[in-house]
Formats: sequence, C-alpha cells, structure tokens
Amino acid sequence: MAKYILFDTETTGASAEDRIIQVGGMIISSRTDVKVYDELCSTVLPIKLEAMEVHNITPNLIDGKDVFTSTNFYQQLQELNNSENYLIAHNINFDLGMLEKEGFVNQYTLIDTLRCAKHLYPELPYHRLQYIRYALELYKTEAQEAKDLNITIKAHDAIGDVLIMKLFLRKLVTQCTAQYPDYNPMEKLAELTRTPVFINKFRFGKYKGEEVLNIAKKDSGYLQWMRSNMAELDEDMKYTLDKAIGAIS
Repeated sequence: MAKYILFDTETTGASAEDRIIQVGGMIISSRTDVKVYDELCSTVLPIKLEAMEVHNITPNLIDGKDVFTSTNFYQQLQELNNSENYLIAHNINFDLGMLEKEGFVNQYTLIDTLRCAKHLYPELPYHRLQYIRYALELYKTEAQEAKDLNITIKAHDAIGDVLIMKLFLRKLVTQCTAQYPDYNPMEKLAELTRTPVFINKFRFGKYKGEEVLNIAKKDSGYLQWMRSNMAELDEDMKYTLDKAIGAIS
C-alpha cells in the first residue's frame, strides 16, 4: 500500500548555499495511521536574520542538535524512497532542492500542492499556503486536527505548515475527483504536478490584472522582453509566455 509523505523545511535562508534547520513531516499509511515528525537540526551555516524574522528559529535553538541526515524523518524518508510512495510539499521544488543538498536522490512520485492548487483552483488570486488556509476555511478544523495528532500550532513553523497541507490535500483530492472522475485522484495530482499551468492574468508588472493573451495581441514585445530578460520567472510563467507568444506567431 502506498504511503504519503508530507513535509516542509525551514532553512538558514533561501539562497543556493542555504541548508535545512527544521523539518516537519507526516507519514500517512491510512486515515488513522499517521506518524508526525517535528525536528530541529544543526548546520555549519549561520542563520540569516531575514530567515529568523520569518521562522523565529535562532542559533541557540539548534545548538547541539543532530544534523539533518541524522534526523528520524530523514531515516524514514530514505527507507520509503520508491515510486510507489508519494512525496508531497507546497512548492516542492524548493524543499526537494534542500533535500538534494543533503545527498538525497529522489525516487518518490511527487505531488506539488502549489501547482495542483493553480490547476484546480484557478479562480483564487493567490495560491500561497496561508492564503489557501483562509480562502478554503481550513483554519476552522485545524485545531481539532492538531489535537488529534498532538501538534502544537505555531506561526511559520514547519510542522504547522504540514498540518495545513494535510487539510488542503483532502480538498485537492475532493476537487480532483469532481473534475476528473475517471482518474485515481492521487495519480492525477501527480500528473498535474508535472503539467505546467497557463496563467490567464498577469499578477505583477505594468499589465497587472490584464489577460495575458490580450497583451500578447497588443504588446507582444513586452512578453518577448519578459521571456528574454527576467531570469527569475518560474516554470509556469515561462510556459505561459511561450504559449501566448506562439499563439500570435
């Protein structure tokens, strides 16, 4: 039977050199069999002040802790690492990148709840996990869920985010089943994870709020400039620009 590994990391920062200092995880075997992991870990890198401002993890909290690869979560992550099982995170590329810095080589089937949210809830203006928490009223059931799993909810905390992700995954499965009734919902979520999202409206820049295809027709040069000069564009935005430019060629 497949296992579902939900996880989130807190790190020394968000740059290429940064490393994991906290991991929150759940390994779900069935509705009633859920193992929870909430572990701090040490690193030789200093924690950046900007990161402390977000997650409130200070150097004294990780002093003397095991390194990430010695955590209980990492041991289980390695043991279950095969394509029958699912590895799940919100914006999984970031967290998976952090795991890879620790020598992890992924064999799991991946589900990115962020990309799935963009596919299945296109009407939402934002797909950040905390925005979804309120937009879908997940906060109304999180206290009972936390009590059942013996989790203490803290703001910007790895295990707190995993708790919200667990609640959101239920919504995604329900939404996916409604939209794709002929598919296994977890397999479909994995497929959606591999499928770039076409973004209908600009969410930044001088054309914020306007339809991408409309701008492609009246100012294609702007789209071509974005594609050539904005290196920080994510995969979905690159896909959108390429499709929009191609549609008018």
